[in-house]
Amino acid sequence: MKILYKKFFIEVEAIDPIIMPAYKGSTIRGAFGNVFKRITCPFKNKECIDCMLQPGCIYAYIFETYPKDDACIMNMNKYEKIPHPFVIEPPEEKTSTYRPGEKITFKLILIGRAIDFIPYFIYTFDELGKIGMGKGRGKYKLETVVDNDKDIYTAKENVIKPSNADILDIPESNIFLSQETKNHNRLKLNINTPVRILYNRRLTSHLEFHILMRNLLRRIGLLHYFHCEKIPPAWDHRLIIKEAEDVKIHENNLKWFDWERYSTRQHARMKMGGLMGDIVYEGNIKPFMPYLKAGEILHTGKGTSFGLGKYMVEILNIEGLEVKNG
Repeated sequence: MKILYKKFFIEVEAIDPIIMPAYKGSTIRGAFGNVFKRITCPFKNKECIDCMLQPGCIYAYIFETYPKDDACIMNMNKYEKIPHPFVIEPPEEKTSTYRPGEKITFKLILIGRAIDFIPYFIYTFDELGKIGMGKGRGKYKLETVVDNDKDIYTAKENVIKPSNADILDIPESNIFLSQETKNHNRLKLNINTPVRILYNRRLTSHLEFHILMRNLLRRIGLLHYFHCEKIPPAWDHRLIIKEAEDVKIHENNLKWFDWERYSTRQHARMKMGGLMGDIVYEGNIKPFMPYLKAGEILHTGKGTSFGLGKYMVEILNIEGLEVKNG
């Protein structure tokens, strides 16, 4: 299974004071979504599901894609919409106020066919700067968009250059049956932004390894099917989960982090709390590494388009495995 993706680094310069909450992902993602719809949608107050333009609409594809005839794929009939093909990773610093002249850097990850729409994303962020975001709608200037140390957009040139996708190569063969012996290893998951995972229809506060893997498999599989190749994953889901249930928690330093965001669409405050901190797992870890490393890029759980569910894998001791962190 191959998932195309691209990570862009976006730098803006504050023109006015820009005031944002401690977790900036909700502010950036919310403001971006509003402007993206203004730019791409001719019917500002119409629901996408009832719109005649929905099948070919860029806004609907990025924000409001419904499974329709594919509702049986990976139990999509239980869910209203498919995963968004983008992730916004907000600035990591704790700063809540950016003064005029200060730089703000955040990341944009596009997945599959969404990569083709990078010009719309760049144009939207440029327009958002003119409208302003955060408390008081502070304005900014879009300075650069960088891909692998190469500028694909600068304010000076005002031209968007092409960008080639990177590839996540994820095994679908039975990696557990190909193992001659099972290893007993440990790894640490450092969770940087709140992880919100539903298990048995409830947000889990105890992140067992098999719960994490269930979510990763579903997210990876759906992103591949709906945004890349329209081919269901060939892996043995039940076998992978059975093996994941044998991986246990060795040390748990996760704590619940509460925060709220205001939804302009629903005109209500929404709770977006999740688990943060670190957790150490032990067991036969090695076969799961391709999925865990993919999750570092794709994130996990709910609210990924806001940057939630970001984690990094720290190798403690995995025999016969060489893998770079990050």
